[in-house]
Amino acid sequence: MDDHSRQSLEHLMTGMAEKARLGAEALRLVTPETRTKAILEAAKAIRAREADILAANEKDQSFARDKGLTEAMIERLILNPARVEAMAKGLEEVANLPDPIGRELARWTRPNGLDIARVATPIGVIAIIYESRPNVTADAAALCIRSSNAAILRTGSEALNSALAIYTAFQDGFHAAGLPDYCVQLVPTSDRDAVGLILGGLNGTINLIIPRGGRSLVERVQKEARAPVLAHLEGLNHTYVHSAADPKKAVEIVTNAKMRRVSVCGATETLLIDEAAAAQLLPDIAAALIAKGCELRGDEKARALVPSMTPATEDDWRTEYLLPILSVKVVADEAKAIQHIRTYGSGHTEAIITEDAMAAETFLNAVDSAIVIWNASTQYADGGEFGLGAEIGISTDRLHARGPVGAEQLTTFKYVVRGDGQTRP
Repeated sequence: MDDHSRQSLEHLMTGMAEKARLGAEALRLVTPETRTKAILEAAKAIRAREADILAANEKDQSFARDKGLTEAMIERLILNPARVEAMAKGLEEVANLPDPIGRELARWTRPNGLDIARVATPIGVIAIIYESRPNVTADAAALCIRSSNAAILRTGSEALNSALAIYTAFQDGFHAAGLPDYCVQLVPTSDRDAVGLILGGLNGTINLIIPRGGRSLVERVQKEARAPVLAHLEGLNHTYVHSAADPKKAVEIVTNAKMRRVSVCGATETLLIDEAAAAQLLPDIAAALIAKGCELRGDEKARALVPSMTPATEDDWRTEYLLPILSVKVVADEAKAIQHIRTYGSGHTEAIITEDAMAAETFLNAVDSAIVIWNASTQYADGGEFGLGAEIGISTDRLHARGPVGAEQLTTFKYVVRGDGQTRP
């Protein structure tokens, strides 16, 4: 990049930062009803602009294929009428959520008569850096408006046309609600140096950075950011079939957990199955997966039961495939399953299938991932399925927010102290 281009980009980004400060103040002062209207009007505009959004997405798909992106990445990128409608419905769900700002989280009175309340407040200006999912533009914008946070959104080059088309719908929503359109801004360039400027904090404007993408993006953000980071790492998720699993549930849950959508972060990547039940259950589970086009990579004991499996390597236990590939391991017991998850898991989502309530509770208590599930698919690791309307991602951090990050998770708090003339002795 030459000096002129660099200066132009810096001018663009600092201008966005200045507007973001103003946007944060505007959102802090408007009523919840105004923010609700902005989101609902954006949902209407997304439906009205469906043709434009799909045309923009076609350009992105063509660019992605020319760029040589993997099929998993392209699948995440694709929009169709059903996905556009799901995006609009997601906005309506966010709009109808209880407003998270101003909630009284706790309140108490001290012996000296001071009344102290802990009250939910916006974080301020949030920068969200994401890759190829166009719906993140809508989800992130809506959740930030719902939580009164200004946002600077930066999508990857492969989704830029789609993101711009979706962002135009949000501008319609802002105008209809009487909000300035700089409450949420989308970086209009694919220049990678824009990410570096965001990570630098934009002169202290950015209060929180949220990366949503692959490991390389998240690691870069964590390494270079000069503002707090809420991280979303890979979903190296496990489903464990316990010896007391119901056979029908085991087949249906495992197949859904892997194959419903292989490219989402909630997809199961490793199947663990008890040795005591493997001979009875694994052949049927494997047959259901293979029938749906899944490649299986198994350890020696798994391959003895299903010889068509490819031999699994050490790398398979550490791989988030995001493809129709599943690694399979036969374990001695629940303790060994938990040990495997502790060794190889990413702290995202794990599930146990069993009719033994005690075994289930042991698993739920012992496995320290953001989401732990009993007798259901790992693909429920999703903010919408949790009733949050939408999500910016699944946080694998342990501080501030963990699991699906919705509007409530995009708040902080302040203490409001009410007195009656008290002075400290």
